[in-house]
Amino acid sequence: MPITRRLFTGAAATALTLPALIRRAHAAEFVYKIGTSTPLNHPFNTRLMEAGEKIKAASKGRMEFQVFPDSQLGGDNDILSQARSGAIQFCQPTGQILSTILPLAATPAMGFVWPDYDHVWKAMDGNLGAYVRQQVMAKTNLVPMEKIWDLGFRQTTTSNRQVKVAKDFEGLKLRVPIAPSLVAIFRALRAAPVGMQFGEVYSALQTHVVDGQENPLSQVTAGKLYEVQKYVSMTNHVWDGYWICCNAAAWKRLPPDLQKITADALNETAIAQRVDIAKLNGGVRGELEQKGMVFNDTSPESFRTQLSSSGFYKDWSQKLGSEAWGLLEQHVGKLV
Repeated sequence: MPITRRLFTGAAATALTLPALIRRAHAAEFVYKIGTSTPLNHPFNTRLMEAGEKIKAASKGRMEFQVFPDSQLGGDNDILSQARSGAIQFCQPTGQILSTILPLAATPAMGFVWPDYDHVWKAMDGNLGAYVRQQVMAKTNLVPMEKIWDLGFRQTTTSNRQVKVAKDFEGLKLRVPIAPSLVAIFRALRAAPVGMQFGEVYSALQTHVVDGQENPLSQVTAGKLYEVQKYVSMTNHVWDGYWICCNAAAWKRLPPDLQKITADALNETAIAQRVDIAKLNGGVRGELEQKGMVFNDTSPESFRTQLSSSGFYKDWSQKLGSEAWGLLEQHVGKLV
């Protein structure tokens, strides 16, 4: 057959498009994204990326789980909104952030209630965690994974004073996440809480817009807050964790086998991430002291007394509902 211009053109076009067709044939069927506000070097992001590798391997490339850390997609509240709308597929809200749309999600994050991690994991891997997860699925257009990831016990850092008892909070300009329960805790302690996204914290501390902030020590070191803060008061005022949640419609689009692969990878990696945080907490105080931060320990009595006398526990028991509050008190004792 003679080679005509038409045959040559058709053959050339096929040759040029073949690599693109090959790439398309090997592309993932599902590419799901998660945004975080946590700095890149935090164990939370490291383990999320590890979960993504597990998902890709177990699905034989059919599913990709992409991580966008360090507020690349916005702050915590922005990421939650994007996931609910379907703009991205996954989010990682803490209970406090979730409480902006579902108040009872803040139940595990009440002030000065958890004595230690043994109590936390018994509750969150048990009936309290199951109840919160069920309510999130029913009321928020999100599907949370079974295992909650560890953010940690929150401590107080300041540039101008140590906090040893409740009265030391009076008048303190303190950055807090945009989370109703945390704002309420510090108002009850007579501080002046200022809500802002984590990505804004460093500059707010540097320019003295606020005097201090509160976060787990892992966030203090990952965010380099030691450069703009002097004192660390071990208030242990709240424990909170990350719920890894998927947009409900996006979750339903996944075939059952990919749902299982994704959930298994995220739940298994959550346990490893908890171990990471425990190890980090074991050494981070010494590291921060070497960087010049001054630590002091506290006991919860004066803080709990102030919260109780201010009506904090009574008010939040009503906001969260008797069932959620009752489950909390099963694990921490009577609060009201």
